[in-house]
Amino acid sequence: MEQAISPAQLQSLAQAQARRYRLTQAPRYQAAPTPERRLAKAAAADADRVTGGNGQARRVTMQTPEFAVRILNHLSHGATSASLAEFKALGTDDNARLTAYIDRQLNWEAIDDSAVESRLASAGYTTLAKTLPQLWTQHVRQDDYNTRMRPGWEIQRAALVRAVYSKRQLREMATTFWHDHFNVQLSDYSACPVYVHYDRDVIRPHVFGNFRAMLEDVAKSNAMLHYLDNLSNRRAGPNENFARELLELHTFGAENYLGFMDPFQVPPCPEDPAYPIGYTDIDVYETAAAFTGWTLKNGHWEFPDENDGTFVYRPSWHDTGPKYVLGRFIYPEQPALKDGRDILDRIASHPRVATFICSKLIRRFVDDAPPRDLVDSAAAIFRQHWQSGDQIKRTLRHILLSDAARGSWGNKQRRPFEAIAAALRVLDCDWTYRLDDARSNDLNWRMGFTGHQPYDWPAPNGYPDKSLSWSGANSYAMTWKALNWLTEASLSDTARLLPILETTRSGVPVAQWTAKRLVDFWCLRILGYLPASAQHQALLGFMAQNGDAATYVIADNDTWAANDLKRHYNQSRLRSMVSLILMSPEFLAR
Repeated sequence: MEQAISPAQLQSLAQAQARRYRLTQAPRYQAAPTPERRLAKAAAADADRVTGGNGQARRVTMQTPEFAVRILNHLSHGATSASLAEFKALGTDDNARLTAYIDRQLNWEAIDDSAVESRLASAGYTTLAKTLPQLWTQHVRQDDYNTRMRPGWEIQRAALVRAVYSKRQLREMATTFWHDHFNVQLSDYSACPVYVHYDRDVIRPHVFGNFRAMLEDVAKSNAMLHYLDNLSNRRAGPNENFARELLELHTFGAENYLGFMDPFQVPPCPEDPAYPIGYTDIDVYETAAAFTGWTLKNGHWEFPDENDGTFVYRPSWHDTGPKYVLGRFIYPEQPALKDGRDILDRIASHPRVATFICSKLIRRFVDDAPPRDLVDSAAAIFRQHWQSGDQIKRTLRHILLSDAARGSWGNKQRRPFEAIAAALRVLDCDWTYRLDDARSNDLNWRMGFTGHQPYDWPAPNGYPDKSLSWSGANSYAMTWKALNWLTEASLSDTARLLPILETTRSGVPVAQWTAKRLVDFWCLRILGYLPASAQHQALLGFMAQNGDAATYVIADNDTWAANDLKRHYNQSRLRSMVSLILMSPEFLAR
């Protein structure tokens, strides 16, 4: 990509684009939004976030847990007794522990995670190690529906297994973030059989790596080429789906979309005048042209002998003409792939892209309303290192060690999948979620009703990441039902899914089973602290019934005694009390 052309050439190019896109009538142009209009729109969005759009602020007062609990609930799928002990052993003060924990988690390759891989293998996961050509041959080029969809279904269930058991917790959190960012719906008929490749070979290698490299691997991936239709993008019939989502969802954000306006009239970006302030519809069209010919070996009638599912560049399908994208001229007849790669370079180095990506990272790991100063400082690091192999690691480390991250609590809410994973972690689960298993299918069915099955959001924008999006009555009710099911589900006539009674007996001697001891034990184990007085008293009242919470010893049995509720189904009541803690705002807060 050339850095400059002469004024005369630029004028000729503008005239050529005006003819190509019929930019002949000024009223069709859309003026660039002013900074004041952008700020007003952002302020209105923030106000809606706080008030729910109805002008009435809603607050929930909760106790503030200790530092270790807050950090692990932000940076893992839930603090457990074991992870808290490990965190506290990392240093002599909170800052030292946090730094050591983050550096250890970012250096994920040094963490032995063989136990979770063995767990998956022993639970009947059979497709996770298959290459893309193997997936294509064994799951795409055959007729059985269940066989076709199994790779995606395994990835979906493996996501929960890894969230619960992996020692690489921050990597699992980051993997979910990037899956949401580069969303491909897992249940898509074309994507599902190759989803192992998308997760293992496209997303996971880059979660702490380089954004520019991830962009190209996503663009070449079988799953994304199917999902956003670029496999059929050719000069004889261009398809702009991928190009539009590349600019709107993957890089710039809708806030930097300028609409249908003359690209030669786009103002310069204040952060770096060498770049335009945003992108236009014509940038979309030109980007689509640049990615013509990026497709797959899928047995297309022109190339019937090439059919293994891997990426291929078809020169005969590519629009080799000149292009003008994001303020830069692309010369005609460039070498293979160079048009698209030049655009990816331009995008990855753009200051507004850095701001958009860092805002999303901060929203995921810190606060629904990313602090502006942290966004700016993170974006500076992100852009400075846009060609570095550890760009994302550097940026994320800066975010997670910031004052905003250290002090954040209750500004995020666990989404349904995260709540279920946290519950399984904190309740000492040793059961493996898998295919071809009745209890796993029960949980899968219930998770579907929560609206948060891993990687299965139908639209290209990925699952919402603001608490308000998950604050509806149905979302809460279905999440609560799933959490309650976990505490009651049985694996057999003698074994339950979660060892709640066994954990209680090991933590509180049966002779000391007062309501207060039981409630306090489980609050500390699940939450890491005792909730505020009102919530604490409600739990005590439920567990004690008509007995004295401090002195009456509850028997370790499950007999019927409806006329004396303090003796009525004691073990069932204990499990229900645990369920109530899981449903509490304290447990669902991050």
